[in-house]
Amino acid sequence: MILTDKKIMEAIAQGEIVIEPFDRVHLGTNSYDVHLGKYLAVYRDFPLDAKKHNEVKHFEIGPEGFVLEPGTLYLGVTQEYTETHTTVPFLEGKSSIGRLGIDIHATAGKGDVGFCNTWTLEISCVHPVRVYEGMPIGQLIYFTVEGEIENYYNKKSNAKYNDRTIRPIESMMWKNKF
Repeated sequence: MILTDKKIMEAIAQGEIVIEPFDRVHLGTNSYDVHLGKYLAVYRDFPLDAKKHNEVKHFEIGPEGFVLEPGTLYLGVTQEYTETHTTVPFLEGKSSIGRLGIDIHATAGKGDVGFCNTWTLEISCVHPVRVYEGMPIGQLIYFTVEGEIENYYNKKSNAKYNDRTIRPIESMMWKNKF
């Protein structure tokens, strides 16, 4: 079941959902709009290797914006820090972003109960497009869960994305055992 605007507000009042900064104007009927943060990142070296730490180069989006180019994976970040303690957050791109030919995530649209951080975006585009810090980039949708939770994301000892950040985070696949 997806939370409605009223249920999202109730969950925020109870501390079950945290959104910082929060602005009521960004609350939709059953979602909350998130915005592109000021940092982007790109990988430094190729080919990428799933067993190695692939480093990124961070840079800021200036007031003139930044032109995304096709064929490049950009890591972006939301301005909003979020926490979810009783629901599963899903991040989806806004339709207006899709209509510009921008995808904001390759595979990682679902968060876990207990996720507490900004969202790293896996941004790609089909043609050159200029983006700006603070532009609406996606929307969070909250799903209820059934049953008790044993293993909250922010309590897992092996969680790779728990450190609070304002910058996009590169893949931590290399920390897995395979």
